[in-house]
Amino acid sequence: MRRFSTLTPIDGLLLLMVLIWGSNFSLIKAALVHIPSQQFNALRLTVATAVFLCAVTVKGWPAIPRRDWLMMAGIGFIGHFVYQLCFVGGLSLSTASNSSLILGVSPVAVAVASAMAGHERLTKNQMIGAVLSVGGIYFVVGTGAHFSGTTLAGDLITLCGVGCWAVYTVASRALLERYTPLVVTGVTMALGSAIYVPAAIPGMLTMNVGAVPVWVWVAVVFSSFLALNVAYLIWYTAVQRIGNIRTSVYSNVTPLVAITVAATFLGERITMTTLVGAAAILGGVFVTRKAAGAKAEGPPAEE
Repeated sequence: MRRFSTLTPIDGLLLLMVLIWGSNFSLIKAALVHIPSQQFNALRLTVATAVFLCAVTVKGWPAIPRRDWLMMAGIGFIGHFVYQLCFVGGLSLSTASNSSLILGVSPVAVAVASAMAGHERLTKNQMIGAVLSVGGIYFVVGTGAHFSGTTLAGDLITLCGVGCWAVYTVASRALLERYTPLVVTGVTMALGSAIYVPAAIPGMLTMNVGAVPVWVWVAVVFSSFLALNVAYLIWYTAVQRIGNIRTSVYSNVTPLVAITVAATFLGERITMTTLVGAAAILGGVFVTRKAAGAKAEGPPAEE
């Protein structure tokens, strides 16, 4: 049996995934200075959706009955349209550090939502993990650095996004028993983007494209192809090769990378309350994942 401490090429790819997701918050935050939030997000969703649909086409489309199309449309609306509104809207009004930490609690939200849906019982350790994470969110949102009415609004919007992602993940469970993660993610993203992108077109038409720096267009590609396509491919490949538990350890590191990148490149302050909140959130996620054993219903909230 391979020792847990032995690193493999998959571990190296997972470190790349963490770097991509952790950097994505600051990259988007910086890009939103030049492109309105929803227009930026519409561009990255267009690129990511096109890549996913091409990948599904190459793999071969399965036969999807009308009932499943309707289900995919419903969870696509919640998990991609509404979630993406909350993700980029919250990030535009808050800090990269706060957003990454709040989204980091998504595994706990998924565990609670799964229990509410009757899929499994919430164990004592999972409840402890939920309480720890809620306490951590209080430190991050309620007492963190740069706390203001604007930041609070962004943090609350991001929290709504966590709820949307939990519903999306739990609702996808039945579909994942019949289709691959690539099909479920690609189709639901396409259906959600079909609503999201048209709503952003009027704003795109009024954009001064010539005034947008070249690096912002590079950021669009990074945030779509790398953060939404490549990172997810790494995640699901790792789950298949080394299991859920070992893979999930890496996703727990993402908020720490995000905080470090935000402090280095955006000048966001790291205070003691932020660190206490981060420790509580990550501790809660760790306890929740450990209590769940080898079960895992999907990746953390998309970045």
